[in-house]
Amino acid sequence: MQRPTAPAASACAALLVVLAGCAEPEDREPPAAPSGLTAQAGSATSVHVMWDRAEDGSDVAAYEVYRGGTRVTTLAAPRHMVDVDGLAPRTGYRFTVRARDAAGNLSPATAPVSVTTPEQTPDDHTPPTRPGTVRGALDGDRAAVLTWSPATDAGGVTAYDVYREDVRIHSVGGGATRARVTGLRPGTVYTFTVRARDAAENSSPDSEPVDLATPAGPGGGPSTAPTGLTASARPGRIDLRWTPPDTGAPVTEHQLHLNGRPATTIVWGTVPPGPEVGYTMTVTDPPGTRYSIKIRARLPDGGWGGFSAQRTVVVVG
Repeated sequence: MQRPTAPAASACAALLVVLAGCAEPEDREPPAAPSGLTAQAGSATSVHVMWDRAEDGSDVAAYEVYRGGTRVTTLAAPRHMVDVDGLAPRTGYRFTVRARDAAGNLSPATAPVSVTTPEQTPDDHTPPTRPGTVRGALDGDRAAVLTWSPATDAGGVTAYDVYREDVRIHSVGGGATRARVTGLRPGTVYTFTVRARDAAENSSPDSEPVDLATPAGPGGGPSTAPTGLTASARPGRIDLRWTPPDTGAPVTEHQLHLNGRPATTIVWGTVPPGPEVGYTMTVTDPPGTRYSIKIRARLPDGGWGGFSAQRTVVVVG
């Protein structure tokens, strides 16, 4: 084997030193601890744990949830809530959360929060009543506060779950009638509903929806979302009515989304009469099938506008 000459070996060593000096410094700085930790008993055997996102830019990769000193689950960011199941009724628990960044650094633990699961209700298959009228108000540009009237249940309501377009985004205890939701986007229409839950994990029907529209961001212009969407079911059909957005030109095309996916494009050959328009959708699914429906309009520039508020309807026989 031919060995490098002394000058060549020295050059290689120098090159290695230079390359080592160019390496990025190792990240050993842990993220800040998450804040706003809450824990609510969702049933006799589960607890809903939720927290605010830690402030470490986009570097937070995951959150670790601990029951006592034992890690029970790890969630990929940006998820920041989880149901911890398999618990014992009438038992006290303490939870903490730590943030972990992309380099594996762990934040300090949050301050612990304590919660006690309620007593198991045997053979309870009756859900609570639906929560009363839900009202909503914007709290700045990126948050909203929702309030509602309490539901009733023979064994007591243990939690209220807040849904945004069929996705649960928040939970509060059974004694609460208020929730604050964050992370909203500018210039967007949101539809919120609330369900009550009891100790046997029975959930009530959805409350009536409440719609909120966040203001447009800088240079965002007026809203391009249809308004006033209603959906009513009759045997074999669903009737929709809404008001197209004011785009400065006639709107002759809309896209209908069912359960989060495009279902059909509604095209009128001429400008529809009146400010309100309608469409009847034929359905063949069995009674009891649930649809989530929203609409958006084709804009004069050829793109799609913002989505309307979402409506939920159940097929009837």
